[in-house]
Amino acid sequence: MQARINNPAALLPEAVKAVNILYKESHSAGVPASTLELVHLRASQINGCSACVDGGARSAKKNGETDERLFAVAVWRETPYFTDAERAALALAEAATRLADRPDPVPDEIWADAARHFNEKELAALVLWIATTNLFNRINATTRQLAPQNWG
Repeated sequence: MQARINNPAALLPEAVKAVNILYKESHSAGVPASTLELVHLRASQINGCSACVDGGARSAKKNGETDERLFAVAVWRETPYFTDAERAALALAEAATRLADRPDPVPDEIWADAARHFNEKELAALVLWIATTNLFNRINATTRQLAPQNWG
């Protein structure tokens, strides 16, 4: 498989500014960076975005995440490796990524669980980060941006 076009953000430089603002705001509200990394990885797995799965796992690992937890993100419900707050964030990420899968895309119980672990500003950051991840995933999947072939 080959990319259809180069990275669209590189072709439209003003878009990079907007993405950088979304990234900065999402990461400045107090949600642990490790939680944001896990959320990014899970949404990217669901969406089949090879570039984001690869980049997200590498970024998480570089920032101290363990292989054990990274390998288990896709099955987070069936493993003991995640905190209750991380589980709530992962459930929110899955629901917000799979909007068309149920009549109530983000059920009250998923939102309430997230709200037990995160304050309003942190919830806003999580929602914004999930949406930004889905933006990355959709751009990359549509244009067939691939995970790097030379890992060096």
